[in-house]
Amino acid sequence: MASAQTAQQIAAQKEAARKLEEYIEKIHYSDRYSDDHYEYRHVILPKQLLKMIPKQYFSPDDSGTLRLLEEHEWRGIGITQSLGWEHYEVHAPEPHVLLFRRAKNYEPPNPQAARSKTGVDASRRK
Repeated sequence: MASAQTAQQIAAQKEAARKLEEYIEKIHYSDRYSDDHYEYRHVILPKQLLKMIPKQYFSPDDSGTLRLLEEHEWRGIGITQSLGWEHYEVHAPEPHVLLFRRAKNYEPPNPQAARSKTGVDASRRK
């Protein structure tokens, strides 16, 4: 009986992982737009993916909106962008839309400079 239950749990976990991958593939990234200081983009999550996000990522006021997420958090839910982007705004009427910005003339860290500071070749890290 225990092995049948374990097999069911494994099957359920595999199905959840499959659905998560399917939702991540449906994330929409807008074109970039800018003002004098920043470039912006919005990221639209599939509503099904929003339902799978951990509760601690949501605002404590029960509004149903995400709080501002740190880079490791938004990357952890499947958002992939180049370096320098910050989640800077939420829009309560559309909680599945995340607004990002970065400095208009953003330059990613120089791997050569990182190597000299740490003594490790940053470009070789995974």
